[in-house]
Amino acid sequence: MLRGAVPARVVRRRTPWWAFVVAAVAAAAVAFAVVGVGETVGAPGAIGTTSASPSAAVASAPASPVASPAVSPTATTAASPSTAAVGPAAEALAALAAIPTVDGFADLPYDRDLFGQAWSDVDRNGCDTRNDILGRDLMDPVFKPGTRDCKVLAGLLIDPYDGTAVSFVSGSNTSRLVQIDHVVALGWAWHHGAWAWSDEQRLAFANDPANLVAASEETNQAKSDAGPGEWLPPARELQCGYIEQFVAVVSAYGLEVTELDRKAAKAVLANC
Repeated sequence: MLRGAVPARVVRRRTPWWAFVVAAVAAAAVAFAVVGVGETVGAPGAIGTTSASPSAAVASAPASPVASPAVSPTATTAASPSTAAVGPAAEALAALAAIPTVDGFADLPYDRDLFGQAWSDVDRNGCDTRNDILGRDLMDPVFKPGTRDCKVLAGLLIDPYDGTAVSFVSGSNTSRLVQIDHVVALGWAWHHGAWAWSDEQRLAFANDPANLVAASEETNQAKSDAGPGEWLPPARELQCGYIEQFVAVVSAYGLEVTELDRKAAKAVLANC
């Protein structure tokens, strides 16, 4: 705990991040139906808070002409299952079946700057995205007085990928222990369709709470830009939540998957 006077604690009832998957998909689907090609997407909504509106989906085409990849992947629509999926993961399985498959990915150089300034206040609630997510995901978050709960000083993280407890204390040498992970990584998204988006659409995607979770430095670095075909949460009991959220985001934003990622996601969902 920080030295000196201890700020007043603000306790929030913590809802598991995967509990918002269905709501995020529904909100994104509605937005996708009204967002035209080349339109700028509105500010994404904060999950678990009341300060923002629901997340918006991204139109699949860019606002301005974008050069095609050197090797353009061939997209094929996944075959629909012969019978309707049933069980706890039925909705995720149905969404996965509707996501187009690509043979390989777009061979275009990726740079983080392509998704705009990190942790912008895109929802204009006065807080940057990183602190929004810390305040949402940490247990018993402690906020800096006078910041309208926009600066998180401390809290406890239960990592969503391996289940370990990590104490968070804001500081130059300690803040890195708890990081903000993009469930669908920015690099992965770039190579699977986001290369064709406008700058505004990529900025909205990078700051969409529906695609963000607080995670430990260890698991965030291990996951990096991988999809489910290359990485899964170390804790098997947490894999279903991760895959459900991954599929929801990919579906809502009109991205594509490789057969490797599809098979890995389907295998996990089959056991949920």
